[in-house]
Amino acid sequence: MLLVKRFLPIIFLCAFSLSATATIQESSGEQEIINLLDERDQQIKELIGPEGSTYTEEQRQELTIIINDIVDYSAMAQTALEETYDTISTEQREKFVNLFSTIIRQQSINQLDIYRAEVTYGDIEVTGDSAMVETTAILDNVRTPVLYEMERRDGEWVITDMAVDNIWTAESYRRSFQNQIRRRGFDALMASLETRAERQQ
Repeated sequence: MLLVKRFLPIIFLCAFSLSATATIQESSGEQEIINLLDERDQQIKELIGPEGSTYTEEQRQELTIIINDIVDYSAMAQTALEETYDTISTEQREKFVNLFSTIIRQQSINQLDIYRAEVTYGDIEVTGDSAMVETTAILDNVRTPVLYEMERRDGEWVITDMAVDNIWTAESYRRSFQNQIRRRGFDALMASLETRAERQQ
């Protein structure tokens, strides 16, 4: 009994230390995410300039990189394809991810004015190497909720899905893609994406 009593303070201290470490890591993760998104937001705002600005092709390409650089399109593509992802070849996966990312990248710069919005942060829940980030974009007195699912990969946070007005990007595409695959097959989906990507470019 005496031995147990002697070990109780040590056990309590270890538990407290682990809890404190987890809290510090979560707090650190939150700040890392805020810093990352703030830096990205500032870079975009500096590049697009005031309302009414025009953009060269070089500027649009630079904007495309900044806007999409922290997005993990492979993870989003896997969510969008669901179980089909595991049934196709490596070559088909690579081609699909390339087409999928091309379409979203082009869409991301179709309306550059939205990146002039003021961004405020809500809850940021960090659990290990995963995080759910709530933000609000405010433009012309219109408040739009923008949510991010993020993961830490090799020490860097990346976006694995995002939602605008509670519509998740990968999930939205998943429903559309699965309907096409059921009706016409995967090859037909790929042909449709190729046509769409060419049209957008």
